[in-house]
Amino acid sequence: MINAVGQAQSVLVLGGGSEIAGAILRALPAARLQRVVLAGRRSSVMEERAAELRGRGIADVETVDFDARDTASHGAIIDAAFDAGDIDIVLLAFGVLGDQEALESDPAAAVDLVTANYVGAVSVGLHVARRLRQQGHGRLVVLSSVAGDRARRANYIYGSSKAGLDAFAQGLGDALAGSGASVLVVRPGFVRTTMTQGMSEAPFATDADAVAAIVVAALAKGRETVYAPAVLRPVMAAIKALPRGVFRRLPG
Repeated sequence: MINAVGQAQSVLVLGGGSEIAGAILRALPAARLQRVVLAGRRSSVMEERAAELRGRGIADVETVDFDARDTASHGAIIDAAFDAGDIDIVLLAFGVLGDQEALESDPAAAVDLVTANYVGAVSVGLHVARRLRQQGHGRLVVLSSVAGDRARRANYIYGSSKAGLDAFAQGLGDALAGSGASVLVVRPGFVRTTMTQGMSEAPFATDADAVAAIVVAALAKGRETVYAPAVLRPVMAAIKALPRGVFRRLPG
C-alpha cells in the first residue's frame, strides 16, 4: 500500500532483468520499499538484482519465472503477486529489439518478436489492470519507445510492436480512469544498455539512470505520458508531421 506521503512500498517488475527497470528500482526511495517481485526469464540477472535490493535493506524480494510469450501462464503469475499483498507499481519492462534485416528474412522470428513485445504486453496489461481496479489504487508503468511514434525503415518491425503497445497502454489508461489506478507510458529514445551495445547511437542518446529519474519524477507528478529525454517530445512531433517522401530520406 502506498504510504502516507504517497510513496510506493511494493513493486512488481515484469521483465525483471531489464536494465531500465533496475535503474527505476534504484531511483525509488529504498527506505520506503518493503516488497519487490522480479518476474522474468534471465534468472541469473534477477538473482543478482535481488541480492542488490536486499543489500539496500529491502527484505522481501522475490524472483518469479515469467515468459511474455507464454500468455496462458500470465493470469496465475499476476494473481499470485497480488494475492500476496497490494502492488503499488507494476513495471512492464520486457521487450525484444531484434535485427531488422534478419527479421525481414525470417517471418517466424518477426512474429516471435511481435508476440513478446505486443501480444504478451496486452495479456499481462489486462491481468494487471483487473487487479489494480480491484484494489483501487496503483500505477502501471509501460516502457514504450519513440520507435512507436513513427516506424522507420531501419526498424519498422520493432517499431510497429511498440506502436501497438503504446496505443494499447493509452487506451488501458483511459479504461482505468476513475478506478484509482492509472497508467504511465514512457517513451525513451536510444538508451545505452546491453541490448543496444555496439549499435550507432541516435541523437539525444541517454542512459538507464537518466530514464529512471524521469520516470520517478513523472510518477510523483501523476503524469500519463513522458518522453526520455524530454526534448524528444517536440522532436517526435516534428518527425510525425513530415511528409512521407521527406521522412523516407531521413537517415535510418
